[in-house]
Amino acid sequence: MRTAILTTLITLAAALLPAAEPTVAATRPDLAFPGETIDEWHGAKRHKFQFGGRSAWVVEPEEPLPGNPWSWCLMFPDAFTARCAAPQLVAKGFHHAFLDVGNTFGSPAAVAKLAAFHDELVRRGLAPKAALIGISRGGLYAHRYAAEHPEHVAVIYGDAGVCDFKSWPGGKGKGKGSPGDWKACLAAYGFPDEAAALAYRGNPVDALAPLARAGVALIHVVGDADDVVPPAENAEIVERRYRELGGTIEVIHKPGCGHHPHGLDDPTPVVEFILRHAAAPQ
Repeated sequence: MRTAILTTLITLAAALLPAAEPTVAATRPDLAFPGETIDEWHGAKRHKFQFGGRSAWVVEPEEPLPGNPWSWCLMFPDAFTARCAAPQLVAKGFHHAFLDVGNTFGSPAAVAKLAAFHDELVRRGLAPKAALIGISRGGLYAHRYAAEHPEHVAVIYGDAGVCDFKSWPGGKGKGKGSPGDWKACLAAYGFPDEAAALAYRGNPVDALAPLARAGVALIHVVGDADDVVPPAENAEIVERRYRELGGTIEVIHKPGCGHHPHGLDDPTPVVEFILRHAAAPQ
């Protein structure tokens, strides 16, 4: 009799306890792409394939983190790579991706291709939100994509990142500019003339509100002597405006450093920032 009463009490107590939080299984995504080839990228397995007629790849970590978080380099994925956080993120369990959309300056057509790539990788099992890496002109791609698809982005890491094409390649401020790239930029966006480009209000410095509303965290690394992408015309404007919007942003300054080298001698601060904001299950 006593045993039956004790069993009943234990059952009732268990029913009153709060349910355990569900865990996110570390299920590996499906990375078997049609026509792919396999090689190594900084010691990790890389899947190389074509997506929408463009070269693409995904690096697979040895032990993926729960939820399959991923970083996504938008431009120059093999420039100063060891200084720009991606290999360290892969070592900690992030996947890492790249889609070559060409020298298109984050134009609407480029953003559409990036959105399709994101959707495919998420369909295959990667996390809904990526950590974007925007190196130099890649800053345009990262911020432009995030402004149009903030629900797809957890973090943007900009490294000497362009945040206003009037600064680069336009050269309308104190930076050197690039006349050839400026002409290509106008064509990529379909602007009828330079006046239309200068009146455009979709540059990263102008399109921060959607990111702030979505809780996208920003970290920028800048060289204070950068005369190609001057911080005062790019990251510093983003920092001021994003703080005014209540957004999370950190800017790391490299005194006396120009546009190169990108990244940090020890990218740990960037890696840890991305882990804090993009590694949690989504």
